Amino acid sequence: MVPMLSIEETMLRLAVAALLGSVIGLERERMAWAAGLRTHMLVCVGSTLMMIVSAYGFADALRYDHVALDPSRIAAQVVTGVGFLGAGTILLRHDSVRGLTTAASVWAVAGVGLAVGGGMYGAAIGATVLIFLILAVIKPLERRYWSGARQAHVITVRADREPSPIEAIEKLLSGMPLVIRSLDLGETADDDERQQVRIEVTRVRQSELIKALEKLSALDGVHRVTLGER
Repeated sequence: MVPMLSIEETMLRLAVAALLGSVIGLERERMAWAAGLRTHMLVCVGSTLMMIVSAYGFADALRYDHVALDPSRIAAQVVTGVGFLGAGTILLRHDSVRGLTTAASVWAVAGVGLAVGGGMYGAAIGATVLIFLILAVIKPLERRYWSGARQAHVITVRADREPSPIEAIEKLLSGMPLVIRSLDLGETADDDERQQVRIEVTRVRQSELIKALEKLSALDGVHRVTLGER
């Protein structure tokens, strides 16, 4: 027969889960995400409670013949259920997806709670440290070296109407490591002899973006090149 947990041990596991969940939640709260401190604490405590119930809550049923328990069944349902909760933090804006990291942190915190519920304190604390480092320490490195490649940039070129600059711009940008999302030709309100070309690019590093701006500025007939972000 599976021994029941004492009240003290049960409360200890729930308290540890709340503490570990708060560590991750504070980091997400700092980033002003909807799933912040309270959400991560609740997910961690809730998954811990479900694990405790799954492992110890049906001990009395083992007194009957031909009865077996599988504590992993509830744990599996927690992993699936929290996946739906995490999906609520994902936002789609234009062509970019935001909130995947927060959704992953909610899902990971559920795993921490399950570990605490199973009495695996070392694994739970180690996982919490790793999750925190991934969220807080890796983020600045990611932003510095890779975020520019995903950001959409809008380049506005003001050039003479004749000859048309479109062909020269397309030829120049096609030879560079970037993706052109759109290239639009517009009119200028203050000058009939010039026109404005709006180019949206993505998957370009900052250094390559600077090179593109310099090369565009050097094209014949180009008077001004400006850069913005979508």
